[in-house]
Amino acid sequence: MMLQGHFIDTLLDPVYRDDSNLIFKCWKYFRGITAPVFFTISGLIFSYLLIKAKHSGNANKRMRKGLARGLMLIGIGYALRIPVFEWFIGKFSSYFLVVDVLQCIGLSLIFAVIIYRLTYKNTLLFSILMLLLGLLVFITAPLYRYLEFSNVPKLFSNYLTKENGSVFTIIPWFGYVAFGSFIATLFYRYRERPRFKLATVICFFVFGVALIYKSSWLFNELYYLFDFKLFEDVAYHNYLFTRLGNVLVLFSIFYLAEKYIKQPLILRIGQKTLSIYVIHFIIIYGSFTGIGLHQLIGKTLLPWQAFIGALLFLALVCFISFHYAKTNAFVYSIVRKFIDKLKGYSK
Repeated sequence: MMLQGHFIDTLLDPVYRDDSNLIFKCWKYFRGITAPVFFTISGLIFSYLLIKAKHSGNANKRMRKGLARGLMLIGIGYALRIPVFEWFIGKFSSYFLVVDVLQCIGLSLIFAVIIYRLTYKNTLLFSILMLLLGLLVFITAPLYRYLEFSNVPKLFSNYLTKENGSVFTIIPWFGYVAFGSFIATLFYRYRERPRFKLATVICFFVFGVALIYKSSWLFNELYYLFDFKLFEDVAYHNYLFTRLGNVLVLFSIFYLAEKYIKQPLILRIGQKTLSIYVIHFIIIYGSFTGIGLHQLIGKTLLPWQAFIGALLFLALVCFISFHYAKTNAFVYSIVRKFIDKLKGYSK
């Protein structure tokens, strides 16, 4: 979804971006689900591994690894936007400080580690706290959506506002990671119960559909009941809870079809997501060199060209990540060496 979404969005001729066209409308809707799924599943998997490590006696190691991975993602996120050739000729700008998905996921994982450490003795408290944080971030979105941080250095303000070009901001996107962490606690606590899978699929689907179709109604009712303006604002700009509903419905479908999609190729793709992200970013947006498909082709493709091109692009990026890229291990080893050196100096 990420690969084809970025390819088509970057290269499709604007004349074909017609919301009255059913095919484009469906594509646009599902493209909007990609990031919420990405963030939610990151929180789910990461927190599940944290809880699992606690019960196997490796919690400290897992938390250190989580912090290192968070820092690694932040570093890669910035590195992908460094205009190397411009810097060589002495041309500098602050645009490389804009925040994208990797920085937000990295910082969210760091937050998750800190919260887990603070609630280490009580996993139930961690579960409740992450649920409440997710709700708080989503419900208060109207309060911070248009905040300006003109007096705050861009290195920090870019995590909170899009006014300088950031694609993602830590709020509200940390909310999806928090909900993913909450789901992880449920999985770990009840996974051995009889008919857990069936109950989970049903709950995901029911709650997902309810969020999609009834969450706005619920916040309107709360507004009428308590006369609290914030609830009305949430009801009339309710994409966060709606997208969370989409995520839950997708989870239910994929969990139900688990045995059919656990194919070696799909599992291998899942293990290469960071490499795939880095490679696709370089090819499309021209990281480091400033020369990518965005610069070479631009928004010029016809729909059939974009469709075929997206399939070829997906295959190419996966092929490169399988056979040539060692991004995860290479960068992670650098981060680990850096952290080990810092530990040595502190001693």
